Amino acid sequence: MVSDKKMLPKRIILMRHGESAGNIDQGAYATTPDHKIPLTEEGRAQAREAGRKMRAQISTHSSVGACAENWRVYFYVSPYERTRTTLREVGKGFSRRRVIGVREECRIREQDFGNFQVEERMRVVKETRERFGRFFYRFPEGESASDVYDRVSSFLESLWRDVDMNRHQVELSSELNLVIVSHGLTSRVFLMKWFKWTVQEFERLNNFGNCEFRVMELGASGEYTFGIHHTEEEMLAWGMSKNMIDDQMGRVDGSRETSNDCCSLHLDEYFDLLDNTDDEE
Repeated sequence: MVSDKKMLPKRIILMRHGESAGNIDQGAYATTPDHKIPLTEEGRAQAREAGRKMRAQISTHSSVGACAENWRVYFYVSPYERTRTTLREVGKGFSRRRVIGVREECRIREQDFGNFQVEERMRVVKETRERFGRFFYRFPEGESASDVYDRVSSFLESLWRDVDMNRHQVELSSELNLVIVSHGLTSRVFLMKWFKWTVQEFERLNNFGNCEFRVMELGASGEYTFGIHHTEEEMLAWGMSKNMIDDQMGRVDGSRETSNDCCSLHLDEYFDLLDNTDDEE
């Protein structure tokens, strides 16, 4: 019988797909629908290597005791050909008993850029996006990053219902790892929503590399953080600001004084010289 006690995932791992035909030849999008763009052989090799590294990282950093021995992995994957193939190759790094399930999830698909994409036209469109702003610019016949934000937000709600209702069917003696195999912008938007980053902070972020994965782990504070598996130098290379990095490191041991949840990190961006005392008093 499954316990009704909530079991939070130990880690949530975000991963971008391996090198695709579209990554090495933008002209591929003019003749092949985006969702059918395949991985290259190099992309397959990247995914196999990433699977081995992911398994090693999970097993090496697992807790001492029964939970460490019984760690399990549950995958969410975008329905695109390149993410499905990435997952297939990543899976070769895990034994059957470690993988408890997989779910194809349309809401974590790539940003829609329209239908067939003419290379020269897309070059002009992307130059326009840089002038307009990456978050709010909507591609003709496609989506903006803000549109992706809305569907990723819906996905997050479903993910937490899965956790609340133990739909992953994980025993309390196990350590759960959720792996989300998706796309670069979608993953960055996921992090923006999760950590309540502003539009300005989102637009600082650099894309994931092919088959790069980033590990959020529960810290001593009960909050997820990159600070356990990643260095400050790595986060700086991702485009995160000092305040964003400090927030991550404070989540490791619960030492941070403020959080996005109480809406105090960004007060100075919205107000001028707020007094510390109430003059009327």
